[in-house]
Amino acid sequence: MQQKIQPIVKKLVLIGGGHSHAIVMKMFGMKPLTGVNLTLITTASETAYSGMLPGHIAGFYSHSECHIDLRPLANFAQAQLYIDTVVALDLTNNKVLCANGLAVDFDVLSIDIGSTPAILSVSGAAEYAIAAKPVSQLLEHWHQLIAAVGKNPQETISIAIVGGGAGGVELALSMQSYLHKILHQTQQPIQNLEIHLFQCGHELMPNYHQSVRHQLQQILTKRGIKLHLGETVCKIAPTTHKESKEVFKIKCESGLTVECNKIFWVTQASAPEWLKNAGLGTDEQGFILVEDTLQSQTHPQIFAAGDIATMVNHPRPKAGVFAVRQGKPLFENLQRILLGKPLKSYKPQKQYLSLIGTGDKQAIATRGTLTLPAHKLLWCYKDWIDRRFMERFRFE
Repeated sequence: MQQKIQPIVKKLVLIGGGHSHAIVMKMFGMKPLTGVNLTLITTASETAYSGMLPGHIAGFYSHSECHIDLRPLANFAQAQLYIDTVVALDLTNNKVLCANGLAVDFDVLSIDIGSTPAILSVSGAAEYAIAAKPVSQLLEHWHQLIAAVGKNPQETISIAIVGGGAGGVELALSMQSYLHKILHQTQQPIQNLEIHLFQCGHELMPNYHQSVRHQLQQILTKRGIKLHLGETVCKIAPTTHKESKEVFKIKCESGLTVECNKIFWVTQASAPEWLKNAGLGTDEQGFILVEDTLQSQTHPQIFAAGDIATMVNHPRPKAGVFAVRQGKPLFENLQRILLGKPLKSYKPQKQYLSLIGTGDKQAIATRGTLTLPAHKLLWCYKDWIDRRFMERFRFE
């Protein structure tokens, strides 16, 4: 009797539930490959969609509206899901090593774990500042803060945001919007809230055109957010408690000192040490260097996308728009390498439409040198784009 030939099983492992991998998983569910075992390892069962996160903080979206649930997505892709933290890679034996002792074999590996704000170099930042990522941690602190303000709205509160990129600016406007709403509802003066925004450069949002920077600086100033431009935070230290609240002293290299109750850290991105320790080729910040195929420059069986990747030939800012755009080409090349086919090159666009929320259901639109001022219609357009993206990951 003739024996049935079994297909060769190949193991594809995805580390991280970022935007690119969410798209890859959806596409694998729609176009499965016979003989491929798909595994996703991620620190949490949900992943926040960055485009809607400021709107969630401002109170415009619920938690479920701006989070992708990876469990039904993994089921759709027929993937094994492990909720665990990767701590090392064994590239000699092609293994992913996790915090809980799990070791996962792979033939092909893809990494999309985003990035975290760099805080280690600043004294006291790791202990006393709240990093913008992981998002779950940021939201936990944010919900604690709004609960405290709701309970004692008559008390004054001072918030600091360190980092004047797009993330820091949107966070400042969104937080102010929601906290002002609480103060209005409880008939307390909005002067009870003070927000400080620190930026080491002399201009906000250095990756954007001058027209965007100018408009947002005007909006922040008009809304009473205190800007500290050209100020590099060098130390954070706790002071004596006042009115049963925590108070921290922020010191800058210039000598400026500001006292705040909460400090949110949204500075330039950094990467985990285990990537460099594994022997992967990385840039100076520790991000994985990838070719136009999204393959690691040093290990062709490894791919990377989103913030954690730096395209050698096409460096771009760390922005969610690029992670979303990399999803489809990443999927195609993962399928191609598994099938033994030649890979395709991908070139990200240089100019792209950016819609920046201003915390009041308005948005600024910018592309290249063209900038449209904040308007409700632009928010409606942004809202439509974001909701359409999230609809791709709804499973009934």
